Formats: sequence, structure tokens, C-alpha cells
Amino acid sequence: MFFASAIRPRFLVSAFLSAFVLHGYGQAIPPATAIPIVFTRSLAAGQSRPGDPVSAKTIQAVTLPNGTLLPAGAQVLGHVVASTPFVFDATPYAAQKSSLLSIHFDSIAETGTPIPVALSVRAIAGPVASHQAETPRFADEKDWSGALLLIGGETTAPLEKTILSSDGNVVGYNRKQGAFARLLPAASVNPDADVQCGATDPEQSIGIFSADACGAYGLNSVSLIASGSRGDGTFVLESHQRSVKLYAGSTALLQVVAR
Repeated sequence: MFFASAIRPRFLVSAFLSAFVLHGYGQAIPPATAIPIVFTRSLAAGQSRPGDPVSAKTIQAVTLPNGTLLPAGAQVLGHVVASTPFVFDATPYAAQKSSLLSIHFDSIAETGTPIPVALSVRAIAGPVASHQAETPRFADEKDWSGALLLIGGETTAPLEKTILSSDGNVVGYNRKQGAFARLLPAASVNPDADVQCGATDPEQSIGIFSADACGAYGLNSVSLIASGSRGDGTFVLESHQRSVKLYAGSTALLQVVAR
């Protein structure tokens, strides 16, 4: 993919840096640090069972407070917490029970040694939406470098330094290690979800996501109804129409949860 080859090789400081320490870096990653990932294994409600492994990897480097990097390709590991398929109830006027898929991320392994961590999901996107966000659009004859429409609606281009909001404001920058921005406050794009995304002052690694991306994108009838930011890091996907499926190639913008 163009974005993977051209851009991917592209934090709130808490009073207590208590999130976790990466092996070899000798420092904690502050709460609210954003980590963009891609899922490497498919999951399906009703087929995946509680305890089944969840695997993902970082899609671009994450800058740590001392200037060192959590590299692209670091493993992010977790497990399925709950898995409920959708079963249509044919009883007249029956209220359908929704399908749920709950996931908890447990650790990051940047040198093969898993390090415990609690992570919430700020935004999540299906594989088609993710692919579209990293594919140049070449909208017209003036778009010679191939504009990218990031997940959430912001735009950029591989050879441009800036990331622009829909109204033309600069909200982020393309740097050597990838796309970075100060995250913006936003409500979930899923109308039935009580998920709120907060702002950050230091720049965050955003990958293929907009600075205000919040909720589930391109997952059809699936909503992100719990991000994990208010608890222990367990996030929940829900659908009232079908069994929840999260395919390999889906992406997410995670944030470290304070403990």
C-alpha cells in the first residue's frame, strides 16, 4: 500500500508516569499517549471465546517523552473478554438482543518481552475504511501528489507537511516518523454510544486517523459503545443487526489508560 511504504515509516505528561515502562527505554509512557495499531488476527462474536488471544501491531512510531521511539511493528497483545453472537428472535414485536465483542489489551512487546499496559480505544476502523485512508485519491488534475482522506475526515498528502481539518485549519503534521497531531475533543460518531474523546496538548502519533476521530468507522452496523477509558481498558463493540466481526486489517487509535 502507498501509505504503508511512504508514510508509516512516519503524549499528556502526567504528574505520575505510572502507566508502564518499556524494556530498554527505562521510562514510563504517560497516560493518554496515543498508539495507532492494525489488527493482525480476525475476531468474530460467537466464534471467538473469552480468553482467546488478540494480536495487533503498531503502524507507526510513537514518540516517547525523552525523544526515543516505540517503533512501528511493536506487538500489542490482548484477549477476548466477552463474545455474544446475534441471534434473530422471530417472536412478534420482539426486542432483539445485540451482539457484543469485548476486548482487553494486556501488553506491548517491542523486543519480545511483553510489558503490561492498559489501553483504551479512541477510534476504530474496518479494513476497507483503513485501506481507503492510506490510498491516494488523486481527486483532480491539481492533486498531483495524491491527497489522503484520513479516518475522521481530515486530509493530507504524502509530500505535504500539514494535516488539514475539513475547514482548512492545520491540525497536525507529517514528520519523519509519521503523522502527528494534538488530539482534539470529540463525541463519538456512533449516535447510540456514550463515548467521549478528550484533547491532548503534546503531539500524538495518529497514523491514518484524524485528530478528532472518535468511535467506530466503516464497521457497518457495529458501534464502539465502551472505549475502556473509564475503567480497566476493556472496550466493547456492539451490533443490533448482526454478529460483530473485527477483521484482520482493521485499525485503531489506542490511548494509554492511567492506573
